[in-house]
Parts: sequence; structure tokens; C-alpha cells
Amino acid sequence: MSGRFPRLACTAALAAGIVLAPVPAAAEPAPGTTDDRTVAGLLTDLQRLYREAERATETYNGTEERLQKQRAEVRRLDAELARARTSLHDSRGAAGRLARQQYQNRSDLSPYLRLLLARDPQHAIDQGHVIGRLARERVETVGRLAGDEKKAEGLARRSREALARQASLAERQEKERNGVRERLHAVEELLASLTPEQLAALAELEKSGIAEQQERFLASGALGDDAKPSAGGDRAVRFAVEQLGKPYEWGAEGPASYDCSGLTSVAWERAGTPIPRTSQEQWARLEHVPLDRLRPGDLVVYFPEATHVALYLGDGMVVQAPRPGADVKVSPIAANPVLGAVRPDPGGQPVRRYTPPRLPAGATDGSDEGYAATGPAR
Repeated sequence: MSGRFPRLACTAALAAGIVLAPVPAAAEPAPGTTDDRTVAGLLTDLQRLYREAERATETYNGTEERLQKQRAEVRRLDAELARARTSLHDSRGAAGRLARQQYQNRSDLSPYLRLLLARDPQHAIDQGHVIGRLARERVETVGRLAGDEKKAEGLARRSREALARQASLAERQEKERNGVRERLHAVEELLASLTPEQLAALAELEKSGIAEQQERFLASGALGDDAKPSAGGDRAVRFAVEQLGKPYEWGAEGPASYDCSGLTSVAWERAGTPIPRTSQEQWARLEHVPLDRLRPGDLVVYFPEATHVALYLGDGMVVQAPRPGADVKVSPIAANPVLGAVRPDPGGQPVRRYTPPRLPAGATDGSDEGYAATGPAR
């Protein structure tokens, strides 16, 4: 993966924080700019583009996860096919040896006549037993040979099919990668067209929108009193906090950068509980919990399509990898439209004593590095 996207020089002076909160319904459009675009309209456009990019990113991540599993399946089938071919080779060798032995012991006389004509009847009886044993071995060897041939043919067919599925997934992944690049390029073009004044206005408008949404969310009573985390949840939270300040990068799973679900999946993997890679799969496969029962370590999922996810920190705050151009940070839980919450370890017992992790100075003031151009995608 490539490094962080370069930032536009005009955004370097921004200190106001921006995450993708909905534009307040009561916000009045700002006066028109030189190109007649309002700040509210620009913010709506950027939110849409970032959301499309994140949706494409999570689709790409899902395909990448399936591709990794398919590659493992191809390797498993290839190894099993190699063993089957070795067994088939051994069976063919045994069949050849048995055929030679039968030829060497072949006689046109019946076992009864051989017994009558034999000088040593006991030797004839023993020889008959050997011939009978060889006949039984022949039946078994032929059956094993046929079974090995059938197994090898089946494994070869399954291996070819698995390889074809791998190629199809790789082709789909390439298309999805191009889709992410196109959406990030659209963000870059829009940001490049803005003046520093517009960028500052965007930052201020969205910051006020976040504060309003958080106030409404907390006033609604949706959150209850924070419960204590499980031991795994505590470890996941502390790991996520250690990643604060690392850049967002689509498709990244650390250690230098993360995307949203990359952060949550790695945090819980480090806590000893592997979870699905993408936000959609986390929402679909993990146990849902009511928001009023949230505890640190739970995952908060956003947007109707479950295209964004963050890790609940407590006290109405989450740790998240927000979007391209921003760093892993602590944000209000209502910074994005909340879909619901899931718990990776529903059977985990709350710890008896819990001390929240210490946050760096300024980690909860809602600031990030402002809007920045994404630059060339990887």
C-alpha cells in the first residue's frame, strides 16, 4: 500500500476539525461564493463523495477478504491433489507388481488337480493359499486404484474451479479498486477547486453540525450509563487509543495506517477475538446490542448501508478512522448517523475495576486536520 495521500497546500493552515456529520436541518445556506456554490451545498457534496468512497472501500475490503480465503482454498486443494496423485502413483505401482506376481504364479490346472498331482500336497495347499491371497489383494488393489483415480480427478476439477473463482475475484477486486480511485479523485477535484476561505467555512459548518447532532443524541436518552467493558473490550479500546494520530488509508489494516473497519477488526484481533473484516459483515454477523447498553469496546455502526464503524470509548465518544485526509481520532458518537451497535464478545464478563485509557491532550476536542485532497490513489 502506498503512503498517505499528499495534501493541498491551501489546506495546511486549517486547524478546525471536520468529520462527516449531517448538515444541520436548521442551517441556512451561506452567501454564494464566486462560483455560486454555497458552503452548505459544498459540504453536502463532500459528504456524499466521502460516503461513496467509503462504501466502495468496504466493498473492496469484502472482496479482498473473500479473495484471501479463496487463495487459501486453492492452496489446500493443490496440496490434497498432490497427496492424491502420490497415492494414485503408489496404487498403480502395487497393481503392476500384483500383475507380475499373478503371471509368474499362473497355471492352467485347477487347484484340485494341482493338489492331486503334487508330490508335496501340503506345499500345494500353501501355494493355493498364496494364490487366493493374491487374488484378494488384486481385488483390493484394483478397487483402491479406481478410488484414487476418481478422487484425483475430482480434486483436479475442484482445484480448476477454485482457481477460476480466484481469478474472477481478482478481476472484481481490480474493478472495485478503480471505483475507489475514481471516487477519491472526485473528492480531490472538488477540494482543489475551493479557496482557503471556503475550506475554513466548511470546517466551521460541520463542526457546529457535529455539536448539534451530539447534543440532540444525548438529550434523546438513547445512551444509558456506561457499563464496564469486558477484559477483551478493555484491550481493544486501549489498542485503538494507541493508534490515535495514525492516518486513514483505504484498505489499510495497520500498523502505520487504517481504514474504519481495519481499525476495529485489528483492535479486536489484538484483544483475542477475531471478527469480520468489513463494517457490513461486522453489522451482519456480530450480536446487536441496544445503544443504552453500550460498553467500551462495542462497535458503533453508521449509515443505513453499514458502511462506517467506530469503537465505543465511553461517555458518548468513539475512536474511529474517519476518512481520507484525516487521522485516527476520538469523536462524538453522533458525528455520523448511527445505525446501531454490535458486541464482538457477548459472553465476556465485565471487569471488576476499570480505569479508562489516558488520552493525549486535545484528543477529545473534535479537531482533526481539516479537509485535505486525497491525491493519487494507490
